[in-house]
Amino acid sequence: MEVYLDLLHRKGIDCEVARFPGCLSVRCRLLKHSANFDAVLLHKKRLNFIEVPLLRHWSRKIIYDFDDAVMYRPRAPQCYSFFDWMRFRLTVKSADLVIAGNPYLAERARRFNANVEVLPTGLKTNDYKVPSEPRRDGKVRLVWIGSRSTLGYLTEIKPALEEIGSRFDNVVLRVICDTFPDFESMPIERRLWSEQTQTGDLTTSDIGLAPLPDNRFTRGKCGFKILQYASAGLPIIASPVGVNCDYVHDNVTGFHASNTQEWIDRMARLVEDPVCRTEMGVNALKSVESFDVSVVGQQLAVMIHRCAGDTKS
Repeated sequence: MEVYLDLLHRKGIDCEVARFPGCLSVRCRLLKHSANFDAVLLHKKRLNFIEVPLLRHWSRKIIYDFDDAVMYRPRAPQCYSFFDWMRFRLTVKSADLVIAGNPYLAERARRFNANVEVLPTGLKTNDYKVPSEPRRDGKVRLVWIGSRSTLGYLTEIKPALEEIGSRFDNVVLRVICDTFPDFESMPIERRLWSEQTQTGDLTTSDIGLAPLPDNRFTRGKCGFKILQYASAGLPIIASPVGVNCDYVHDNVTGFHASNTQEWIDRMARLVEDPVCRTEMGVNALKSVESFDVSVVGQQLAVMIHRCAGDTKS
């Protein structure tokens, strides 16, 4: 949410950011503190049957914003969890406005609340337009950025990456994360993720990778790494799951890949064809303009004003 704070301030919305505490007594004090504001925006956190009536009692308006399939468990999305659904249902029903990161998430929220808006994830696209010295090492860099919890999505395409690594001696895989995989045929460039270095690591790469398994949890993903790749001017290869289908325009800004052979073919095509890489990267850069914080933040400000209204007493 921090990327929107300056813009919201310019739009007449002053914000105080607070992490949801683990201690119950501190949490209750925070919920009571919400009475001092015109509205509370609850980001992603699902409340229980004690917290919901407390927040509803003290808050003038509640906005619930979520950008993940929080009603499912990432490690077992096929299993129904009464506990997860109950807290999601309680939280969504209590809100005056629900903001979902994509239509898939919005559809689940509308089962419990009629006032649901879709707002994609925004990012500062200009941060990725950093000049870089041309590389002269002759390498083509595949890149994947993510967290420890999602590294398994990358290793699912390990057979395809190993094949590309054995076929091309000038290809390396750059991994931007807090932990790193080990491959046999594919050389790995380890880049520890940080706010300061991630954009440079992306803009000096060549091809963005966004593999995803297809399940109830991953269909709720909001494609942030795809937006990062596009902002860095990279062509993208992505699994056609959820918003990936919309964010990567097949044969325009990159390719869709559904199985190992398609991943091999798409990666090989971009490795061998620098002109295609450049053209798709330019198209990707154009496609991401509507996701800039200046655009998405303006939409968020309108939603907040419309929900909060003139609630000051």
